[in-house]
Amino acid sequence: MKNLVILGSTGSIGTQTLEIVAEKKEDFKVLALAAYSNVTLIESQIRMYSPKYAVLFKEDAASELATKVKDLPVKVLSGMDGLIEISTLDECDMLVASMVGMIGIRPTIAAVNAGIDIALANKETLVTAGHIIVPLAKEKHVNIFPVDSEHSAIYQCLKAQDRSMVDKILLTASGGPFLGRKYDELKDVTLNDALNHPNWSMGKKITIDSASLVNKGLEVIEAKWLFDVDIKDVEVIVHPQSIIHSMVQFKDNAVLAQLGLPDMKLPIQYALYEGNRRTMPEKKIDFFALSELDFKRVDHETFKGIKLAVSSYNRGYIYTTVYNAANEIANRYFQEGKIKFLQIYDIIEDALTLNFDDKLTPTLDEILEAESRVYDYISTKY
Repeated sequence: MKNLVILGSTGSIGTQTLEIVAEKKEDFKVLALAAYSNVTLIESQIRMYSPKYAVLFKEDAASELATKVKDLPVKVLSGMDGLIEISTLDECDMLVASMVGMIGIRPTIAAVNAGIDIALANKETLVTAGHIIVPLAKEKHVNIFPVDSEHSAIYQCLKAQDRSMVDKILLTASGGPFLGRKYDELKDVTLNDALNHPNWSMGKKITIDSASLVNKGLEVIEAKWLFDVDIKDVEVIVHPQSIIHSMVQFKDNAVLAQLGLPDMKLPIQYALYEGNRRTMPEKKIDFFALSELDFKRVDHETFKGIKLAVSSYNRGYIYTTVYNAANEIANRYFQEGKIKFLQIYDIIEDALTLNFDDKLTPTLDEILEAESRVYDYISTKY
């Protein structure tokens, strides 16, 4: 029986993780749940999965939750202290890090320091602090199992392979809802347009990142850290059907690919079982129903997300934090109707003009200070 702590239990990855737990109850026990502020959903999760601990980051929401579950033997915590406390519990066997945003970095680092394996679905953790977390995980003998479908695919393709023979990582992208459109055709797209993803059902933030291809920029940086490759050897290929989740090209010119329907349960389950396969009741691929599998080049002039990500990485690790933080606030502004879609790129490019040359290999505190500086800069200008 594996004890799980789930950060982000009310989000898309968190709720699907809990569905797997319900299906595989003989293998998993929920030790703790955490979310940002969704009292109603986490209360129902507590009543269904009986964790010992629950955390809501917002203190007022945690107080409300404590009142609602006072009939249950669950300890309710709040804030960053609460997240770190449950992420370092002695009984914890695996931390599912699926909170969206920078909020997940400190708890993840704390878990790694405590020697706890990570099922990683939080892109920001490695994008901003990969230079800290990857060496620390090696030092503490901690395994990081990727949950993103693309990184899970790469991980599966690399199992039992000679890593020295890897030539290139081929990271697939669906292209999002605006595939094929040119820059001028994106000037007046709406929030609903951006949220109309053709293949995947995700939260708003990630869906918008998919539309701008910023999510793929984040994944390129993440792949560099997860698989110890040079960032120039991570190539993005647009594959609209989302059947091939990613590929690995080897130096003998062989290419291994992982195929599956666009369903996050497979990579989540694969991570929970530490890279071992278990049966799943979900629908299988019908190859005879697949009319075609297309591959296209990324239009980097229209969709600048990947190009800006690689540029930020090449300037120094602190600039990946700038890239990520600028996108977070730009994404939120777009959701709130404060900016147009193409201004997401403008805001990221503007933030990358800030000078951090003295902090190219930042500490955790410097990463969080840079995030705050970017937020302040953008909020006063836009």
